[in-house]
Amino acid sequence: MGNVGVILIILSLIIAMTSVDAKSEMSKQEKTWFRGKEKLIKLHFYVQDELSGPNKTVWEVSRSNITSISPTSFGQVQVLDDLITAGPEKNSTKLGRAQGLITFADLNESALAMNINFVFSTGKYNGSTLCVLGRNPISEMDRELPIVGGTGVFRMARGYSISNTYSFDTVKDYGVLEYTVYVAYVK
Repeated sequence: MGNVGVILIILSLIIAMTSVDAKSEMSKQEKTWFRGKEKLIKLHFYVQDELSGPNKTVWEVSRSNITSISPTSFGQVQVLDDLITAGPEKNSTKLGRAQGLITFADLNESALAMNINFVFSTGKYNGSTLCVLGRNPISEMDRELPIVGGTGVFRMARGYSISNTYSFDTVKDYGVLEYTVYVAYVK
């Protein structure tokens, strides 16, 4: 057995010992998580996407050498801090912010690689977040993206979201995105 084999054995032992230690030191809350007391909820909200103007919420931070000649804006990276509302109107009840990164990541069709956090700032989810991570083919209807985690009430969350473009004003460069989110989390 060579050096690589010995290293792999040592790493396996370290991982095994670490997992044993972690299990023996679980808090009451952590033990509850692993008993499977999950709650499933459906959330429905809108994201206000301001792409231009003095109060824009989406900003380009990088682009590749081919972004300007790509029909899909391939290589463009943007950050966003969009308002989340209860209804499609901008002045409807504010629920929080959608914050994260979007990257135009397909050479052949308009599709984004997204890392978005829904940060809730009101109601029973105040201070909690949900993390969406995945591919968003923006020209399609009913775009499904995975919920890969969360914080606060949504600690250890999993699920999926369905998003659609509710409206887009080409003059104002302003879009409203509709999200329906199905989330399982430990109660």
